[in-house]
Amino acid sequence: MKDRIPLIAGNWKMNKTNSEAVGLVKKLKVIVKNIKANQREIVVCPAFTALSDVAKELGKEKNTNISLGAQNLHFEDSGAFTGEVSAQMLKEIGCKYVIIGHSERRQLCGEINAGVNKKIFAALKHGLIPIVCVGETLAEREKNKTKDVIKKQISESISNVNVDKIVIAYEPVWAIGTGKTATPEQAQEVHALIRSLIKSNSARILYGGSVKPDNIKELMVQKDIDGALVGGASLDAESFAKIVEC
Repeated sequence: MKDRIPLIAGNWKMNKTNSEAVGLVKKLKVIVKNIKANQREIVVCPAFTALSDVAKELGKEKNTNISLGAQNLHFEDSGAFTGEVSAQMLKEIGCKYVIIGHSERRQLCGEINAGVNKKIFAALKHGLIPIVCVGETLAEREKNKTKDVIKKQISESISNVNVDKIVIAYEPVWAIGTGKTATPEQAQEVHALIRSLIKSNSARILYGGSVKPDNIKELMVQKDIDGALVGGASLDAESFAKIVEC
């Protein structure tokens, strides 16, 4: 039996206007209102522009079971960094979590492990819980380099970090938004590797990559899979709730 509380986080990416985001969370909180905090932890990560309004909507409930997360942050507290957002800003709005090092940012924005490491420390400094993403590309998997890639990402990204204060998300790049999903056995193999590298039985490791209501159960029964970082399926309240309730 796993004693780690499962965490299901929805990464909305660049989707949903403010009004759409508020409408989505209104529906979601009604559907999942009976889920206890010791059963599942639920997180939604809207675009920056919707964070404040979603926080206000969640705040209407005294004991909401949905936490707020952001999709990125800068490693500095303030400064001449046009277009960036700091950990302080996110914390003040009401964020509890922040996604760091997502493969889309690594690929499209040139983020590297050293930068991810700086962002982790910035988040922790201001009381945010980082959801740190790692994962290999299809070419790397086909060349049997998955373990090497994961080892490098873990060793460099979370260097000198207290792993019990973060969440790690394994997202094989080839499974993100493609409809392809790592088999439960493939996912478990990498999750077990990550756990052996971080040497922690309490840190939570999520799986991400085309997670849907029809594949979440077989993933969640795996020994080292503690939840999911959900993309497209989190953009619909009913679909996301089914994943949460698995």
